[in-house]
Amino acid sequence: MKVAFIGLGKMGSGMARNLLRAGHELTVYNRTRDKTEVLAGEGAHVADSPREACRDAEAAITMLADDGAVEEVVFGANGIAGTLHGVHVSSSTISTAMARRLSSAGHDYVSAPVFGRPEAAEAKKLVVVAAGSHEVVERCRPLFDAMGRVTFVAGSEPWQANAVKLCGNFMIASMLEAFSEAYATLRKAGVDPHLFLETMNALFGSPVYANYGRIIADEQFEPAEFRVKLGYKDMRLVLATAQECSSPMPLASLVRDHLLSALAKGQGDMDWSSIARVVAGNAGL
Repeated sequence: MKVAFIGLGKMGSGMARNLLRAGHELTVYNRTRDKTEVLAGEGAHVADSPREACRDAEAAITMLADDGAVEEVVFGANGIAGTLHGVHVSSSTISTAMARRLSSAGHDYVSAPVFGRPEAAEAKKLVVVAAGSHEVVERCRPLFDAMGRVTFVAGSEPWQANAVKLCGNFMIASMLEAFSEAYATLRKAGVDPHLFLETMNALFGSPVYANYGRIIADEQFEPAEFRVKLGYKDMRLVLATAQECSSPMPLASLVRDHLLSALAKGQGDMDWSSIARVVAGNAGL
């Protein structure tokens, strides 16, 4: 397929590279052009604007930081609305409200956010969650297969995939909170958090638990794979979705407030697992 890929951050670069490896014809755009150079060397075309990138594309994939960045790329002066004749696939973690707005932009639209860290994006091990009309989702399945190891279809309304992504990130954030609270208590009890981590790994056998549990036990919060400021954004968005659905999420409110405290303490660019510092401080550590 002729594919435009917009947004070559830590996640987007790996996803775009796997599209090239799968044989798709790729045109890329990134706000800072230097991030396009490596992919250009691997066969991608480089565009000067989102509009130019998607002019002849059968699909345009956006992987951007937030609602504001997506709005600019789609509806801005050089945006893809009115130019794209294929399907827009948004893999960004955005609000359900923005997903509904993108559904009315005048072209086919699928939400397809992903779970996984940058190394998973590079290794084609992402979990893709897609939603939209059956015909459009199936048209995009070769792209999902090129970027991820498995694809789940959440429903016929694109915003439903964003609800899954936000609730999934809430689950991860809740695990960070749980590790942080447990480690604080164990440190005060004189128990090594690494021993506790080994015990939990034997109990749960989860690579997500193992990875984040180690980061928090080692207090290795930099360099960040996923920053506090992005985690805070996601907790705000999941609470907005909960409000839309009249579904209380008190734990999400707690995690949001702890991430906000981390921001207030200057941790915005640290990994979101540094929420542990806030919890430790509350415990007098």
